Amino acid sequence: MIKRGFSLFFILIFNAVLLFGQEIVTAGRYMEIVSEHYATIRDFEGNITIRSGNTEMTGAVSYLSPSFMRIDFTRPAEQVIVFNGEVLTIYLHDIRAILTQTISQSRRSGAGANAGLSLLRNNYVPSFVTGPNPEPLDGASGERVVRLRLTRRLVSEGFREIILSVNPDTRLIRRMEGRTIADGEVRFDFTNIRTNQGIPEQRFIYDPPALANTYHNFLFRDTD
Repeated sequence: MIKRGFSLFFILIFNAVLLFGQEIVTAGRYMEIVSEHYATIRDFEGNITIRSGNTEMTGAVSYLSPSFMRIDFTRPAEQVIVFNGEVLTIYLHDIRAILTQTISQSRRSGAGANAGLSLLRNNYVPSFVTGPNPEPLDGASGERVVRLRLTRRLVSEGFREIILSVNPDTRLIRRMEGRTIADGEVRFDFTNIRTNQGIPEQRFIYDPPALANTYHNFLFRDTD
């Protein structure tokens, strides 16, 4: 009887040592792990779907660290968004308009996928939506994700909250959902993402149609 009691005691102690030897992953730590993974990615390409209200846009997205980005849309057809590290260019095919915005060095320093995640970590408080275990992305979907809720620290932030759905195996963001101050919802879905493909800078050179009307610095007038 005493021998069995000691055996049970040592089993409990052993299990306790194993438990405390494991890292307890909080939502903040999980967000940090995702950010650290994105810091190792030089480039990625894949498909993107953007939904806002009743509007849905689809296209192919390319990214090159630290701040090159391009989206070639199939819906709306021929619409393009390109950032070459210095100038943001948007071509709106339906109205034959070219919108450009020069970005100063001070603003460019905050660009990039990893920098964007760092800003989210600084400006939002993370928590798990239901817990750290993967759950279905959509109802009966076989795709499983870890869902993080980011709640804004300051009322000046444009989104009340952001939900990140992260693939637990790749540590890549599968879906990003934002709720605006006006209670509008915006959703970004990233699929077929392939990382470190050796994307050249030349992909981010874009010559918009010559006959389109051009509107410079459509967001703000930027100076260094």
